[in-house]
Amino acid sequence: MLDKWTTPLIQPLLRRAASGLKHHGIKPDQITITGFLVGIISIPLLAFEYYSLALLLILGNRILDGLDGALARLSSPSDAGGFLDITLDFIFYSGVVLGFALASPAKNALAACVLLFSFMGTGASFLAYAIMAEKHQLSDPNFKHKSLYYLSGLAEGTETIMLFILFCLLPDYFPQLALMFAAICMLTAAIRVWSGYHSISLAEKEKHQDSAT
Repeated sequence: MLDKWTTPLIQPLLRRAASGLKHHGIKPDQITITGFLVGIISIPLLAFEYYSLALLLILGNRILDGLDGALARLSSPSDAGGFLDITLDFIFYSGVVLGFALASPAKNALAACVLLFSFMGTGASFLAYAIMAEKHQLSDPNFKHKSLYYLSGLAEGTETIMLFILFCLLPDYFPQLALMFAAICMLTAAIRVWSGYHSISLAEKEKHQDSAT
């Protein structure tokens, strides 16, 4: 929900940083993989309750995630790079939740499971709609920089980053924060399923009408 406002603010900064990386011959996929490895290291840190250090790595992952896309757009974004980016993002998101579950299984595991369940809903609706949007040539003018087009919702990248920051700053409140965000994710998934179904259904009807005339 907040991505439409935060993206225009951070893109100029990312483009300037990406220009420097391009000058030194750095490739977008190298940034993607580096960012993923940085983020994954946060999992054992979270498990051993080194929350401040884990937060630094989580933020580092998010910065690098923005840089790889900005760097790709300076040349030409590739489908392979887009695939790698979104796949590793979903693994990283789930890994952070796993880290908190490992930190205190008795206290956090149930809330972590519920949150991962809700992530499945947002992730599935995200990717399934991206496939159908490509097939029916549906586009989104608000997110032209994305390799994959997807329906927006209440829980997107900005909200997820804010959640992870709160997790690390307020680890004792992980169950409450996780369940609250899980509810938002479930609502987002429901909105995407409903909107996506009707959007694709309308596109199919228009295609059939065009072929009949």
